Amino acid sequence: MFQRARKVMIKLIQGDITDQEVDAIVNAANNHLWMGGGVAGAIKRKGGARIEKEAMSKGPIPVGEALATNGGDLKARYVIHAAVMGQDLVTSQEHIREATQNSLKRAEELKVQSIAFPALGTGVGGFPVDRCAEIMLEQVRVFAKKLKYLKEVRFVLFDKRSYDIWSARLQPD
Repeated sequence: MFQRARKVMIKLIQGDITDQEVDAIVNAANNHLWMGGGVAGAIKRKGGARIEKEAMSKGPIPVGEALATNGGDLKARYVIHAAVMGQDLVTSQEHIREATQNSLKRAEELKVQSIAFPALGTGVGGFPVDRCAEIMLEQVRVFAKKLKYLKEVRFVLFDKRSYDIWSARLQPD
């Protein structure tokens, strides 16, 4: 049986992920789900401590896994916490690949139509932005064939340098 791959719109945005009007945003989390600095800290500051409290009550989770919580005071209804690193705050291409896949799975389970990702592991985790872009874009393209609900995937890059790197790697399908 032949099925055509479902088209998902991929957008790049330079800005603050906590300002996105989407159904879910992804948090670049550690596996114990405490929200300290980087993207997690920004989400906690803007969305409220109850997001961290709910996440930690469901953890810890394996590195590479993802789980969803409410969006607190954010515009997004959900936060999907992608455990891209352990307590050592070190990540790898495999962790980023798995965390991206599992975030997309959680989005489908929640039946959301739009999701915003940061560049997972490139802040606190120190992973190269160019490799992150390649890995995450590849995973969205691969997973797009299985999607039923998700129609838009945004990658929200905080600075111009990261945005430019991602733009160079975003090729039309």
